[in-house]
Amino acid sequence: MMPVDRSFLLRADEGAGPRVGMLLVHGLGGTPVEMKSLARSLRDAGTTVLACQLAGHCGTADDLRATRWEDWHASVEDGLARLEAECDIVVVGGLSMGGLLAARLAWAHPARVAGLVMLAPTLWYDGWSIPWYSFLLKLLIDTPVGQRFEFAERPPYGVKDERIRRLVLAAMQRGDSGNAGLLATPSQVIRQMWSLAALVKRILPAIRQPALLVHARQDDIAGLSNTLHLQRHLGGRVDVLVLEDSYHLVTVDRQRGLVSRRVAGFLEGLRDEAARPQPALVA
Repeated sequence: MMPVDRSFLLRADEGAGPRVGMLLVHGLGGTPVEMKSLARSLRDAGTTVLACQLAGHCGTADDLRATRWEDWHASVEDGLARLEAECDIVVVGGLSMGGLLAARLAWAHPARVAGLVMLAPTLWYDGWSIPWYSFLLKLLIDTPVGQRFEFAERPPYGVKDERIRRLVLAAMQRGDSGNAGLLATPSQVIRQMWSLAALVKRILPAIRQPALLVHARQDDIAGLSNTLHLQRHLGGRVDVLVLEDSYHLVTVDRQRGLVSRRVAGFLEGLRDEAARPQPALVA
């Protein structure tokens, strides 16, 4: 049985100026539901939003294990084409590993993607909750032990807000992957993420669209070093927001409202730039 499609499209009321669309990409083993609060806020601020579901996600671990990062990227490509039919300007943004897919899409389509938003971007796992021995997985990945290994979610599950954390954990423990993602990620899937991250690190200087990076100082999964690396190596203008009261899942945690406002402001700036008259060329 194929996973239920949790993708959703929220259309904004048409106003003056260019129609702006935002493609949102969830994280590895995650679900579009983790983007819902942000999507609603952006829609209310005048942006049409499509939150796409990545191939193999919102189902079982075997569903996810059967995919490669190229399959996830194909889902993002489909989302871009769908949103282009609705909007004049498209910006792509992603959470965690979804931010890497967003960056890869911006690199592949510089004329079609006007801006990039990376939320808790994850090039490597170095947050404070990651076990010190996690580096051994790279050494053991091709052994029978490594093939059977699963990267289990650990407290605090990316969420600082205790009430929200309890809700997320309860859904994961029920096996409700469509709403809360998987409780454990197979090692083969982690390996695909490593391959994607290695590619994205190589192409960063060629990504020249304006970018907004949002990262929690206390991120439990991916340390602030990830955003500092991106800030240094992306090829275009980069704005950074560092959150002081959040963990990894910045779209659902305590400062989700601040995240929404900052992303909305970033989109408004791109809309204003697109609406500004261009100087005439002198023959």
